[in-house]
Amino acid sequence: MEDAMLLNVEGVKKAIQHGGTGEMPNFITGSKVTFHFRTLRCNEERTVIDDSKQASTPMEIIIGNMFKLDIWEVLLTSMRIGEVAEFWCDVIHTGLYPLVSKSLRRIAEGKDPTDWHMHTCGLANMFAYHTLGYDDLDELQKDPQPLIFVIELLKVESPSAYQRESWALNDEEKLKVVPILHGEGNRLFKLGRYEAAINKYREAVICLKNIQTKEKPWEIPWMKLEKMINTLVLNYCQCLLRTEEYYEVLEHTTDLIQHHPGLVKAYYIRAKAHAEVWNEAEAKSDFEKVQELDPDMKKTVVKELRMLDVRMQGKNEEDKLKYRNMFDKSD
Repeated sequence: MEDAMLLNVEGVKKAIQHGGTGEMPNFITGSKVTFHFRTLRCNEERTVIDDSKQASTPMEIIIGNMFKLDIWEVLLTSMRIGEVAEFWCDVIHTGLYPLVSKSLRRIAEGKDPTDWHMHTCGLANMFAYHTLGYDDLDELQKDPQPLIFVIELLKVESPSAYQRESWALNDEEKLKVVPILHGEGNRLFKLGRYEAAINKYREAVICLKNIQTKEKPWEIPWMKLEKMINTLVLNYCQCLLRTEEYYEVLEHTTDLIQHHPGLVKAYYIRAKAHAEVWNEAEAKSDFEKVQELDPDMKKTVVKELRMLDVRMQGKNEEDKLKYRNMFDKSD
């Protein structure tokens, strides 16, 4: 094993385990770097925290794209293709690792890595709920430590050699792609292709949330992004209504209303969802709130309340008949 100090990088030591091949890759801005990594604690057991090979999916980052754990970009750009190296990184470089690890684990579990329906950034969420959802990451967050990263560099692709997904775009590019995704979502919704529309709205929200985490909450730039996000989330919820995901609609709209109690459309969509799951009192309350906030919606609200009454009467009759038959059989 060859030991070497990374020049001009304080708090990093590199040990090459397996030499790579060829010349040093050209790590220009926008290049996509694919690699496997294993994260270890600096204890006698060298406890494994994360291992991308166990998840069977290599990691990808884009050079110059402000990845949360920027030290990884430094480490990777010191490597050749096929090289395996061990990097010891002091705590000055590892403070954000628990947040990065949480996102990577959620991806491996098939979950949304961004928690985009929460209207606070990752750090605020952590303090609000006092946990990242994983005991070992909570411990590491409370007591930051040096970490060891074992990295195997698989390939480096120039920006022109691959089709960039929205997550790989820089902030300016994300802002440009959002209205395109929004428009495509609207078009798919009108065609009745609700699942496809959901994906477009979700992708647009994630783009905006990634930008928003770099702004100070409730200041003007953050609020402009928040307004765009709210519109997209409400469109997303309209799709969920059509796909009968009523409880998810209730979750998202309630979250919106808690943070923005003047959103008329959020109350209206939530009322529709409540009605679908037979929450009569909640549905009526939300419809009445819609009319209170926007008197121009009175005709629509009256129509919705009439439809709700008819549906509830029908359900009550069905329930009576069902229970009557049940008792008749028991006799």
